[in-house]
Amino acid sequence: MKNPMEGKKVIFVPDENEKENADGVKGHLQAVGDADHKSGIYELVFKRLIDIIVSLLGLIILSPVFLIIIIAIEIDDPGPVFFAQNRVGRNKRFFKLHKFRSMKMSTPHDVPTHMLENPEQYITKVGRCLRKSSLDELPQIADIFVGNMSIIGPRPALWNQDLLIAERDKYGANDIKPGLTGWAQINGRDELEIPVKASLDGIYAEKLQKSGFMAFLFDCKCFFGTFISVAKSDGVVEGGTGSMEKKE
Repeated sequence: MKNPMEGKKVIFVPDENEKENADGVKGHLQAVGDADHKSGIYELVFKRLIDIIVSLLGLIILSPVFLIIIIAIEIDDPGPVFFAQNRVGRNKRFFKLHKFRSMKMSTPHDVPTHMLENPEQYITKVGRCLRKSSLDELPQIADIFVGNMSIIGPRPALWNQDLLIAERDKYGANDIKPGLTGWAQINGRDELEIPVKASLDGIYAEKLQKSGFMAFLFDCKCFFGTFISVAKSDGVVEGGTGSMEKKE
């Protein structure tokens, strides 16, 4: 499926007559021009080289972990081990993102967890552990290796998260490759409201345009910060998008 908004700058147009999208709002995207992002040498060459090397090593080193998880999923809830979903990549190009399946086979497809009624009922026992530890994201290492994603970048939006896509466009965050983890991921993750999440993704997009060395240092900060966030399970809230603001 080709994204009609690929390579375009967009805005979100509210419309109460339309179906509610994955962000829980009614409306649609409208193109207002062409994207004009120009990638630097770090983004095009060095970052891609790092992605290839690290993802290849990750696939090799973590292969025993992959095998254990695959067996556990099959025992817990027989069915496909991997879950593929349309996501928005660089310049809004659609691609298939892969995860270990953490939800039951009866779960509605292409519906974000936070929009499911009582999402806990759909999560398998193994899936609960995978999601809490973020191990369900491991198959995306292969998505990085083939070039659809990067290690560091904005988390790829669902194809129908129109509000998030439009908010990210304000900061140029849709013009770069999405990542396995990123600045927003270590600063709130599921708890962040969409405008806050988009602005943090924008900070990363801006940092990527700095000198290669400074961009590399910021990537390192995001990378190592992820381990701390995962260890603490920071910002992991089932069905809790925006819960940080709700708690306040």
